[in-house]
Amino acid sequence: MQLATIEFARNVCGLAGANSTEFDPDTPHPVVALITEWLDRTGRIEQRSESLGPRRHHAPGRAEVPGRKPARWRSPIYGPEVNERHRHRYEVNNVYVPQLEAKGYKVSARTPSENLPEMMELPGHPFFVGVQFHPEFTSTPRTGHPLFKAFVAAALKYRANAKRPGGTLSVVAA
Repeated sequence: MQLATIEFARNVCGLAGANSTEFDPDTPHPVVALITEWLDRTGRIEQRSESLGPRRHHAPGRAEVPGRKPARWRSPIYGPEVNERHRHRYEVNNVYVPQLEAKGYKVSARTPSENLPEMMELPGHPFFVGVQFHPEFTSTPRTGHPLFKAFVAAALKYRANAKRPGGTLSVVAA
């Protein structure tokens, strides 16, 4: 989610130099940063409790962003609430979210108390979901994480619907 946000900010929103302060502490557009590094609307660093910054162990997010339609992918996969665990210090900077959303980025789940983005989607894409948590940690070959299952199902659907002049799309080994 963090790298998807950086690339979206750079290539869709035109924010040259957008980055995470983890990679570039002097970025002109800290779209991903420690919460304690966020700037408020006046350009001053927000004063937040350090307890929100270092590590968040459990990050349940509400299903819907107020005033928005249900998320395309998050809703059928998770239902009304996302409960996934992660340990991140860096978060998508809420100061930039309105600018990202104006160009089609959708925050599809947020933490209930801090209002931090936990999932994002690109609604016009066949399957583009970014998450703060790590679904690979709770997935096994026999019981894949719901996000992985949804991705494979979307890929199969896309392949079945893809056409080319010679018929259906086929995979050719290089």
